[in-house]
Amino acid sequence: MKLTSIASSSSGNCIYVGSEKANILVDAGISGKKIENGLRTLDVDPKALDAILVTHEHIDHIAGLGVMARRYHLPLYMTEKTAQAVMDVKSVGKIDPKLFEIIKPDHPFSIKDITIDATSIWHDAADPVCYSLESHDVKASIATDLGNYHEGIVDKTKESDILFIEANHDVNMLQVGPYPYYLKRRILGNKGHLSNERSGQFLCDILSNNTKEVFLGHLSKENNYSELAYETVKLSLLEHGLLPEEIHFHMQVAKRDEVSEIAIVENKSCLHK
Repeated sequence: MKLTSIASSSSGNCIYVGSEKANILVDAGISGKKIENGLRTLDVDPKALDAILVTHEHIDHIAGLGVMARRYHLPLYMTEKTAQAVMDVKSVGKIDPKLFEIIKPDHPFSIKDITIDATSIWHDAADPVCYSLESHDVKASIATDLGNYHEGIVDKTKESDILFIEANHDVNMLQVGPYPYYLKRRILGNKGHLSNERSGQFLCDILSNNTKEVFLGHLSKENNYSELAYETVKLSLLEHGLLPEEIHFHMQVAKRDEVSEIAIVENKSCLHK
């Protein structure tokens, strides 16, 4: 299985997951043109896409959804409430209702050789989920837009070979920054976003001997920067006695508006490109 981010920030998110037989996007929160360019950078023909999984209806996760669905007639997997919310977002445009594939959390489904399990998360959206994807005994989990996390998320994301988790903001930067009070309160709440510190705690809870690659993503442009997110999460690992070089995993920060380094895990080994 291979995974990378085409874009990841509070401004737009799109993740690519590929297996021997399937090509899937998780969210389409940037323009269709940027998604297509990102896929071509990965040597993936946009026409080869099999589906888009949608975590929730916020615009930084669905901005290019309508364009991609209409252009490539792609099935769109999401919960029923999320589908209803997506159809109410005028900027997405009209989408053929037949393209919506309604899923339920904790009810796994398959797309070719990938088995996918959605898990309910805490976020201020209609019915948000995170996803775990498994193919040929390799597992990848994607969990962003979490105000906080619960045991169910920990259970679902444990034993993953590839982890893509949120490190949205530095608490101090957010508190002294220009955001209005209501927005700060929303981000810091249980239905907002994970801070760097909380991301580190989450990672400590879900790391396993299987883990080969960790992406830190969905960084706020105004309230975080890559080096700070990386060092804060690394410090949390060190405090828990977890050293990346000792447990043999690689950690990177997903790039905001370009394709990140791709992780490929085959037979429990990992390659980076």
